[in-house]
Amino acid sequence: RHGSVKSEDTFKTSPFHFDLWFYFTLQNWVLDFGRPIAMIILPLEWFPLNKPSAGDYFHMAYNVITPFLLLKLIERSPKTLPRSMVYVSIIMFVMGASIHLVGDSVNHRLIFSGYQHHLSVRENPIIKNLKPETLIDSFELLYYYDEYLGHSMWYIPFFLILFIYFTGCFTPVEEESRMPVAALLLMGPSSLYYWYLVTEGQIFILYIFTFFAMMALVMHQKRKGLVLDSNGLFLFYSFIITLVLIALWVVWLWNDKILRKKYPGVIYIPEPWAFYTLHMNNLHAAKESF
Repeated sequence: RHGSVKSEDTFKTSPFHFDLWFYFTLQNWVLDFGRPIAMIILPLEWFPLNKPSAGDYFHMAYNVITPFLLLKLIERSPKTLPRSMVYVSIIMFVMGASIHLVGDSVNHRLIFSGYQHHLSVRENPIIKNLKPETLIDSFELLYYYDEYLGHSMWYIPFFLILFIYFTGCFTPVEEESRMPVAALLLMGPSSLYYWYLVTEGQIFILYIFTFFAMMALVMHQKRKGLVLDSNGLFLFYSFIITLVLIALWVVWLWNDKILRKKYPGVIYIPEPWAFYTLHMNNLHAAKESF
């Protein structure tokens, strides 16, 4: 019965969840985007390289708070959603984010030793000279857990939960299909964070398939006379703005030969931290030389 949609839920509507969307956006910016920044700007003597960094504690908090907010979001859906799928997705999300915590912690700490994110593992100067050479395989395994397995187990459940929630954001009342001012104010920071999530996480395929699924659902429900409520509009428009930001990012770095080398293939979407270690680090070094 948890997985079924009750008939009496069909025409229920839900007001805009400003509190949840605000907390969600705030903790995403502070605990996810802010964690590598905190690691870099805080004095190294506070967090020695052989101990967890400030960013690691941010990540731990993110791994606890985000699943809680996602569950609260699902609870506020006007429809009864498939709870078993939600719970399994939350479990996978926590596992993936925890795997990522370990790999990301080590990879970001390597920056202090000269590791350059715009280069592959084997092309990094500090990795090339490792002896025995089998240690390089270990670092590649660490990179795999961080960038591939961890990201997949983290982001696939994350976008699945958002889509499951999105399926319940439809109403037959036209007056409910409008966003309050609070939603418009949150849309910019929310979209910008999703841009960071997609580019840094290298999950454009997952994101674009989720967006296409949203579009297909909107068109399908429109034939039934149903429209998105304020929460659905907020999520849908945030994804549209995110797509625009990704396109602008790609156009800006289209002719960057070094980043092109690291991100070959049809889909070329450089990571922001790769851009930082390639260009911003050089800029800082130039300023210090003066």
